Amino acid sequence: MVFSNNDEGLINKKLPKELLLRIFSFLDIVTLCRCAQISKAWNILALDGSNWQRIDLFNFQTDVEGRVVENISKRCGGFLRKLSLRGCIGVGDSSLKTFAQNCRNIEHLNLNGCTKITDSTCYSLSRFCSKLKHLDLTSCVSITNSSLKGISEGCRNLEYLNLSWCDQITKDGIEALVRGCRGLKALLLRGCTQLEDEALKHIQNYCHELVSLNLQSCSRVTDEGVVQICRGCHRLQALCLSGCSHLTDASLTALALNCPRLHHYLFLPCASHPRILEAARCSHLTDAGFTLLARNCHDLEKMDLEECVLITDSTLIQLSVHCPKLQALSLSHCELITDDGILHLSNSTCGHERLRVLELDNCLLITDVALEHLENCRGLERLELYDCQQVTRAGIKRMRAQLPHVKVHAYFAPVTPPTAVGGSGQRLCRCCVIL
Repeated sequence: MVFSNNDEGLINKKLPKELLLRIFSFLDIVTLCRCAQISKAWNILALDGSNWQRIDLFNFQTDVEGRVVENISKRCGGFLRKLSLRGCIGVGDSSLKTFAQNCRNIEHLNLNGCTKITDSTCYSLSRFCSKLKHLDLTSCVSITNSSLKGISEGCRNLEYLNLSWCDQITKDGIEALVRGCRGLKALLLRGCTQLEDEALKHIQNYCHELVSLNLQSCSRVTDEGVVQICRGCHRLQALCLSGCSHLTDASLTALALNCPRLHHYLFLPCASHPRILEAARCSHLTDAGFTLLARNCHDLEKMDLEECVLITDSTLIQLSVHCPKLQALSLSHCELITDDGILHLSNSTCGHERLRVLELDNCLLITDVALEHLENCRGLERLELYDCQQVTRAGIKRMRAQLPHVKVHAYFAPVTPPTAVGGSGQRLCRCCVIL
């Protein structure tokens, strides 16, 4: 790069500053910084606040200190709409207070992994950033109920909030939050282990616009809480209940009767959410519950049923008949699933037209016959077969001859061939393969 103080470059003569500014608006943060070193004129254009409406510092996270955020806020001011500090562990409350004071039009703020911040940051956001719509506080472990009270008072336009692994949050914090932020559409509470059914009752009472809810590993939640959510949040399209080990078919019944829009689990603040249900490690769920769900929620696109150990081929038959939009299905550790269930799935509308991902890890009854059935799934992109002990390398190769684009992940355990009496068996490694 040749640096120059000469502002009379040809491009500066030919193009008006307004057009140059428009061109600069398409550049990423690194390129803008490089352009700022070319000349005085380009420095002014590159550092114009209008070019810094969206900033993502994730690629620089280890080098980002508080003063960097303060400088950015002073440069961008009211122009800044979106800032990601994901993983910037060097940024603390003081810098974010300065940021909040300077960037009052911020709408999208990602503080995922900013472990130094405390309730003080949320107070600052509440006081100065009333336009905030999207806030990610994942793994900000010092956040308490006080933060949620502050957010509810000053950030009433909030639509998306991620509190995953903020394990100091209780029902009192959730109640304070939802009383003020009634327009929430996505609420992520993964790993908030103190939450109980009463917290869900508060969500039911106030969050009627809720589209996405993640309760992964909220192990105190029971059927009662899920029933309450279903009765109050009829717009629900995405639900994660993985690790809520107390749930039974009563929860599936509530979903089936109250949430016909349920599709999928993808927590992004967009207008069209894929329809997903995640129920991994909910070992009390049975075919009866999934039958009712499938018959009422025809738009399901992704389902994670890992370790739902009681389900059989009957669930696959119902999904095959009633859920033609199914794109991804996890049946790992569902040890009662057989080749016959895969046959129904592969011969269905979703199998022929939609299915992209199928996970069958530790399905001990699955054999090469199932792979032959899956040859009908022309759109299949990924197949998981770890520890499917009756599936062979030859069976996988035969399937891939018909579906050359599919990625198959499998693990063939070491085997010991027969040896003569008194001999030692040589273990032959048949290792992890992506064919």
